[in-house]
Amino acid sequence: MNRSLSEIEAHARAALARHGHGDVADFAAPACAFLEGVGYPGLKLLAEALNDSVTTAMLEKDVMGLDLQSVSCVFAGAQVERLQREHGRLFLRNVRHGLYLLPGSVHGNYAIGCPVDPGFALGGERTKNPYTEKLGLAAQNGVAVDDLLWQSLA
Repeated sequence: MNRSLSEIEAHARAALARHGHGDVADFAAPACAFLEGVGYPGLKLLAEALNDSVTTAMLEKDVMGLDLQSVSCVFAGAQVERLQREHGRLFLRNVRHGLYLLPGSVHGNYAIGCPVDPGFALGGERTKNPYTEKLGLAAQNGVAVDDLLWQSLA
C-alpha cells in the first residue's frame, strides 16, 4: 500500500508509544519516515528494534569514542546526536540500526562515517544532498509500504 511520509511518521509514533517508548518518538518517528522516503527500511528496522530486549544504555564518551552496546539507534540515536554536538566527531562501536542516525547527519551536514552514506567521508562535509530529490518524490507520491509490516506495527 502507498503511504504518505506523515502517515509513516504517525504510525511509527503510535507503535513506539504502544511499546512504551514514546520518549524517543520525537527522534525515531521522523527518522523512520525519512528512511522510508529515501528507500531505506525504516519501518523494518523499527519493528526489529521494538522486539529488542535491551533498549537503554548509559552512553559516555571514552578514549575510543562511544560504545552503543548494541542498543538500537531507534532508542539511542537522540543521545548519540546530543553527544556528537557536545564532543564533535565520535567513533561509534557496537552500533545497531545505525541508519537511524542518517537523517540527523543530513540535516546537520556532518559525517556519520559509515558505508550507508557514500555522500561524504568521515569528518567531511557534504557537497550535495543525494536525498533531497528522493524525499521530494516521496512527499509528492507517497511510499510503497509492505502491508504485513505495517499491520505488525499497529
